[in-house]
Amino acid sequence: MKLALMSDLHGNRQATEAVWQFLLEQGFDQLALLGDYVDYGADPGWVCEFVQARMAEGAVALMGNHDEAMVSSGAQGMADHVLPSLQWTRTQLSPAQRQWLASLPLTAQVGPCHLAHANTHRPGDWGYILGRMDAAASLHASPAPYVFCGHMHEPQLFHLTPTGKTGDFTPVDGVPIPLSPARRWLAIPGSVGQPRDGNPAACCALFDTDSGTLTFHRVPYDHAEASRRIQAAGLPAFLSERLLHGR
Repeated sequence: MKLALMSDLHGNRQATEAVWQFLLEQGFDQLALLGDYVDYGADPGWVCEFVQARMAEGAVALMGNHDEAMVSSGAQGMADHVLPSLQWTRTQLSPAQRQWLASLPLTAQVGPCHLAHANTHRPGDWGYILGRMDAAASLHASPAPYVFCGHMHEPQLFHLTPTGKTGDFTPVDGVPIPLSPARRWLAIPGSVGQPRDGNPAACCALFDTDSGTLTFHRVPYDHAEASRRIQAAGLPAFLSERLLHGR
């Protein structure tokens, strides 16, 4: 099975369209969407419709913390500077869209892969995988040999050896990585809609479960137009700037 992974679309239509076209050209058997479809970007309604259309075709879609925040009174774990975009995004979604976001599952299993937005050890608390210890906690919490999470906005890859030692790799765009069956693996494909590693190109990944090969991809898109749309919507300026510089 060839599994396509998209995460943290964040209302960015231009990035989502570019990544989707890229994945269609590459070919895949199953699509997994790892949450955070809304907030930050100027087209949250369109992105919701995109995800719903993919689910109708058989895709697996999870809830992210920004998705949950569309129906919750607070913004658990979020900084104050996020609140203006959260409030604006709520006004752009229909009640049905907000309820649909809140109905999405926290985790899912696809073949040998365990999927979550934030982590697998406490998925509803939205804790970040900040390093090897957090990755190990999620790997220990899952029986699956492969774990995929979003939330971090930067491509990352961790492994756990049979003796309990953890390690990490920095993925290179387009370079297939053989995931040894002697180890267990946790991968973060990065963000489609708001990369934060200094590269404005959108992130995604493809995992071949038969060969055990994972490839991280960066997809250029019209980030200047996405940035302009954020400005036109009256959203905070740092959200527009972030797309231009990928930080």
